[in-house]
Amino acid sequence: MQYDFITIEGNIGAGKTTLATALSRIYNARLVLEAFADNPFLPRFYENPQQFAFPLELFFMAERYKQLQELLVQKSMFQQLTISDYLFTKSLLFARVTLSEDEFKLYQRLFDIIQQQLIQPQLLIYLHAPVKKLQENIRKRQRSYEQQIPDEYLLNIQDTYLQYIRQLPLPVLFVDASNADFITNDRHLNRIMTALDKAYAPGLHPLALED
Repeated sequence: MQYDFITIEGNIGAGKTTLATALSRIYNARLVLEAFADNPFLPRFYENPQQFAFPLELFFMAERYKQLQELLVQKSMFQQLTISDYLFTKSLLFARVTLSEDEFKLYQRLFDIIQQQLIQPQLLIYLHAPVKKLQENIRKRQRSYEQQIPDEYLLNIQDTYLQYIRQLPLPVLFVDASNADFITNDRHLNRIMTALDKAYAPGLHPLALED
C-alpha cells in the first residue's frame, strides 16, 4: 500500500461507510467515520430545510474539523494508513446546495480559514450511483429522518460533487457503484483493492466493479 491517507466520498446512501469499514479491516487502517448521528439539527433539517440548514452545516463543519485535526495530525506507530468516509470539502459542497446566497458567503469565509489547517488525502475514491440506487440504500438503512429525502435534493448533491471532483487536483478513483455490494460480493471489494495497488496522476480514473 503506497498511500497514507485515503478518503471515500459519494452521495447520501452511496456506500461510503460500508467500503471504508471493510478496507480498514483488510489493511488494519485507522478508520475515520463521520459522526452524523451527533448532529442535533439533522432530523429538524429534513423537516424544515430553510430554517435549520445553516446550523446544520455549521455543526457538521465544526465536528469534521475537530475529528480530522485530532485523528490525522497524530501519527500512529501501528497504523500507517488512515481511511476516512468523508472529505472535509463535503461541508462546502452540501452548504452550496442547502444555504441561501448570503449564508453561503459567510459559511465559505469560515470554511476557507479552517481548511488551511488540514491535510488533504492522497487518493479520493468516489462512489457514483444513480438516485434510484441511492434511495434503495437509504430505505434499507432505515434512518427515519432520511426516508423523505426528495430525488431532486440527491440530484443537486450529485451534480455539485461531480462539478467539484472534475477540477480537483487529486487522483480520483471514480467507481461505478450502480450495483455495488461491498458486504457479500468479494469481487467488488477485490476490484477496489487491486486498484489501490496502483499509483495515479491527478484527475478522474474510472473503475467498473463488473466486467
